[in-house]
Amino acid sequence: MDNATAILGDNAPLMLSVLIFLATGTLAFAVMLGVRAREAVRRRAVRVGHDEGSAGGRRSLRFSGLKAAQKLIDYTTRHYSAADTGGLKILRQRLVAAGIYDPHAAAYYFLARGAVAVAFAVAGYFVLPLVGFAGKTSFWLFVIGAGGLGYLAPSIYLDRRIAARRLEHQAGFPDFMDLLVVCADAGLSMEASLDRVGRELGDSYPSLTANIHMANLEIRAGRTMTEALEHLGDRLGLEEARSFATLIAQSDELGSSISDALRVYSDDMRHKRLSRAEEKAYSLPAKLAVPMMVCIFPVLFIVILCPVIVRVAVGMW
Repeated sequence: MDNATAILGDNAPLMLSVLIFLATGTLAFAVMLGVRAREAVRRRAVRVGHDEGSAGGRRSLRFSGLKAAQKLIDYTTRHYSAADTGGLKILRQRLVAAGIYDPHAAAYYFLARGAVAVAFAVAGYFVLPLVGFAGKTSFWLFVIGAGGLGYLAPSIYLDRRIAARRLEHQAGFPDFMDLLVVCADAGLSMEASLDRVGRELGDSYPSLTANIHMANLEIRAGRTMTEALEHLGDRLGLEEARSFATLIAQSDELGSSISDALRVYSDDMRHKRLSRAEEKAYSLPAKLAVPMMVCIFPVLFIVILCPVIVRVAVGMW
């Protein structure tokens, strides 16, 4: 010990500090290695657990339910896709007119109709006793009526959606024609005009824009302009759109100016829109007659005759 102290001399504190630094650095490096190894093991365990969860999830109740629902949808889709009846064709046309383009739409429609019918019937079965219909002979009639209402609910929803979209198409088609005339006068081709007009009407009439975009995609896929416009008219459900497709086809066959034909047809569309507005304005008094007779006139009669009735009642006359 004396020899080591003699050898180190005044450097003993410095060497002690170096040894402490080396020991601390070695400990920190070991801790870092341990943390990195633990993090790698955790990531690998998470990955393995995810793979096992995916494999084990196939045996879970949720996965089995989703798989059964998917099989039911696939079976229903194959069944109704293979069918080619007139009613199913009409249903597909209604779904397209409502803006539902999913290939499984018919299957979803029939499954939703059955599920909603059962749900309404069950709800009626539990709700009717709460309002005092328990034990009455009309109880089951109301339950069956609730089920029938649920069976018709998807069809009613589809009709309301078709009507709303048709109103949008009817309101936006004259603007579509005006913009088409402007693009044609500017020298754009029919395809470029449709694409430009579709982008301009995107904010105001989204449904009409989507159908115009589909017509553009059909033209790019190889369909003729006449076929694409005929399909556009079928999707819009407007007689004006079908007439527009016929106009373009005849102009192309006869070699006449498409710009002149579009200008004349655009003026006709504006006149039709003005005529519809005037028709609604003229029909307003007739529509207000019944509310006025039911709601306003009785109140006026009461206000006018009430003082007379009070005077007669108190014997002033």
